[in-house]
Amino acid sequence: MLRFVVHRLWQSALTVVLASLVIFAGVRALPGDPAVTMAGEQADPATVAAVRAHLGLDRPLWAQYWEFLRHSATGDFGRSIRTGAPVRAMIAATFPVTLQLAVYAMVIAVLVGVSGGVLAAVYRGRWPEWLVDGVSLVAMSVPTFWLGLLGVLYLSVRLHWFPASGYVSPLHDPVRAVYCLTLPALVLGLTHAAMLQRQTRSSMVETLTADYVRTARAKGLGPVAVILRYGLRNSLIVVTTVIGLQLGLLIAGTVVTERIFALPGIGKLTLDSLFSRDYPVIQAVVLVVVAAYILINLLVDVLYTVIDPRVRVAGGAR
Repeated sequence: MLRFVVHRLWQSALTVVLASLVIFAGVRALPGDPAVTMAGEQADPATVAAVRAHLGLDRPLWAQYWEFLRHSATGDFGRSIRTGAPVRAMIAATFPVTLQLAVYAMVIAVLVGVSGGVLAAVYRGRWPEWLVDGVSLVAMSVPTFWLGLLGVLYLSVRLHWFPASGYVSPLHDPVRAVYCLTLPALVLGLTHAAMLQRQTRSSMVETLTADYVRTARAKGLGPVAVILRYGLRNSLIVVTTVIGLQLGLLIAGTVVTERIFALPGIGKLTLDSLFSRDYPVIQAVVLVVVAAYILINLLVDVLYTVIDPRVRVAGGAR
């Protein structure tokens, strides 16, 4: 097990380095010049050149990348071109908001998606399956921004069930914090629950038709025990994989939702930095999100051995 974890950590570190190269090249390919943005559109060429030299943008690209990689390894992402604040402090202030929203949405997605998938698999070919599949198809087809706007219009403005915007730290008021994040978490979670429901249903249908399930039923085991102990438990490998992928997508894809509900998360920080061509912030944000996504996949691989003892990691094989 330890050998497997060390091997995966080495692979993850290499992936992060390669991702940093792609991120650096992609940010430099963005249209616009941060020196011009900082100096002003009417600034003379000498002023723009002085700003470029101050920001280090006049150095060769390989030197800029090496500086970015070397400092990123120690958690030092430099200072924001737009505000002058340390990038690390800006990420530390916004990333917890996005993480709370993503985890809350993932909890909703798991509860709704797994329950719906089990229900559709158990009542296969009957009206509950058609109802669940129809709802999930609609949820997958509706854009997140449109669902968010509908939620604000009806649940916040008209019914006053949830606040339309705002954020409260759970350290100050945990109940209020959950209440403020409920509506955006519902908007995000229901969309991802549809995908999770379909994957759970597909895996459960295959599991419930296996020989060992028929044997358990022939021995007189109750339907609830068959579904939970044999059906759902042996479908958790697929479900866990989907949950890990969806959680990574949630962390990376909260930009629109945070914008709609005015949440001070990493999505809002990314958009503000893109508009001002703030290279240090954009690079750091994307790198942190990539690292979080890789870490989640590593944890999912380790969870396989806990969920299913038949999974072996010794000798480099599973």
